[in-house]
Amino acid sequence: MAVYLILTLLCLSLALLVRKRQVNTGRLLAVYQGMTRQDMVNLIAIFVIFTALFAVSALRLNVGNDYAKYVEFMHLVYSHAYVPTEAGFNAVTYAIYYLCGFENYILVFAVFAFFTLWFFIKGMWQQSEWFTFSFMMFMLLGYYFQSISTVRYYLALGMALYSIRYVLKGDFPRFLLMILVGALFHKSILVVLPLYILAMLPWKKWMMLLAGAFCISCLFLQDLYLKIVIILYPSYKDTEYLSGGTSVVNIVRCAAVLAFSLYLYRDVIKDNRTYSFYFWCNNMALALYIFGSFLPIISRIGYYLTVTHILFVPALILKVKDDKKRQLITVASVIVCLLYFAMYMRGAANDGVRVLPYQTFLFHEMPMTLSERGY
Repeated sequence: MAVYLILTLLCLSLALLVRKRQVNTGRLLAVYQGMTRQDMVNLIAIFVIFTALFAVSALRLNVGNDYAKYVEFMHLVYSHAYVPTEAGFNAVTYAIYYLCGFENYILVFAVFAFFTLWFFIKGMWQQSEWFTFSFMMFMLLGYYFQSISTVRYYLALGMALYSIRYVLKGDFPRFLLMILVGALFHKSILVVLPLYILAMLPWKKWMMLLAGAFCISCLFLQDLYLKIVIILYPSYKDTEYLSGGTSVVNIVRCAAVLAFSLYLYRDVIKDNRTYSFYFWCNNMALALYIFGSFLPIISRIGYYLTVTHILFVPALILKVKDDKKRQLITVASVIVCLLYFAMYMRGAANDGVRVLPYQTFLFHEMPMTLSERGY
């Protein structure tokens, strides 16, 4: 745990140095506007942050809930056997193994770690109005640490976060292309195609009533909806994935964001295209966690919506006009994030997470996989 605590403290300290310009081009290196001292500080701080996070991810060995399973899948890919993983993951694995001449799974994990971090950090830099606070949420709410445990999904989640900029600009061809590429690594990202479009709509009362009726129908038509899910995802049939389940923590989190956004709705959100998008993403996530708890892997669907919190919450805090209230909300938000971080780390060694104990290939060896054991 010491590695993670030192890493978190280092990266959060560096993030405090980052200051974005009021008019931001979306480029970290402001070549066309002239490089200022703050631009250089931003560049160095984010480079060191990225390097530190990447190093911890890339050097790990048998860390993460699915690490050994992925090593087995990679072996099967290289052996031309059937694997349930998507084509993009299989192609990257086979290409790296072929070019290296041996089963270099450490490099595969490093490549996924690099692009996962790139999409998350680039997405936050381009879209967040307060990068430091967004990055704090990214670290303390467990996004980085879960990317160590759930490799393919968090690459897709980072791509979904990055793709929001295209949705908000109305650049739907690039949005579609980004999501289709993401689906090559984890097909669950396809759910954002309808969800993000719904969040962009100017919601009317009749639409809210229709959505409410659908939510209520989930209480009575669960078997029907599960049959539809099985048609879409036949691999879920007769597996533990159909057991469903929800998260009280996520419900409380979404409810808190809803309460905060309603406080500022009329003055800040109502006529703002970007904030309205975040607002409806949060509302859909809340409805999903409450009424869709019977759906398989509900959290994976919900995270595509709640990942907007790391952009939405900092923006709302900045819009609070009263200085004392803004400071109080800021402190309260940081405390909540710290409590979540402490709770996450307390269970970081449990099955389903397994990011502790941290191990590196520099000092440890990989246990034999199923294929190596022969049974």
